[in-house]
Amino acid sequence: MQENNQQNGDNTVAPLLGKDGGRPSGRGQLLIFSAPSGSGKSTIVNWLMKEHPELSLAFSISCTSRPPRGTEQNGVEYFFLSAEEFRQRIEKDEFLEYEEVYKNRYYGTLKQQVDNQLGKGQNVVFDVDVKGGVNIKKFYGERALSIFIQPPSIDELRRRLVGRATDTPEVIEDRLAKASYELTFAPKFDKIVINDDLEKAKQETFKLVSDFLDAHKHTKG
Repeated sequence: MQENNQQNGDNTVAPLLGKDGGRPSGRGQLLIFSAPSGSGKSTIVNWLMKEHPELSLAFSISCTSRPPRGTEQNGVEYFFLSAEEFRQRIEKDEFLEYEEVYKNRYYGTLKQQVDNQLGKGQNVVFDVDVKGGVNIKKFYGERALSIFIQPPSIDELRRRLVGRATDTPEVIEDRLAKASYELTFAPKFDKIVINDDLEKAKQETFKLVSDFLDAHKHTKG
């Protein structure tokens, strides 16, 4: 599921993976991005998707048990399921990963939906928390590239979060404590991009993604 859908604090349940291993059909590849809050990950990912259509990137479309908001449409922003339907699909092991954010409020990614997008030639992007990123990489193996976007330091991260002026001091301290923990996951990712200069980090990420996708094109050829 996309990270901006799971802001549920330190009691986040680690996403659960399916049991049958990651060998999806289709021609697309998978790109996994994770980072502590305030690292600039979403800015970099959104730039990649907007400025480089030749990469054929597409976010994975998640499921949720919450009702649609505003102009949201089923199958566009999310697939909307009832909590009971969601639990039935969990029982059938249909999810790549999922979590219950609040009671009866689920988010998750269906294996079949990822397969469908890969089969269309899309390179599927996961913008997820660090545990989700590590687990999805394990599931898909060499089919996926996992990238950790890292702030230069906790002090710099503090400066950025304070500069946003959107959180209370208490929330900022919670985010920094969580970030310190999340940074310990960085070595589990294929690549680490240190975002001390946004333009440089964008270009470095673009090269990593391009090289990965090109390598797989040659392998298939």
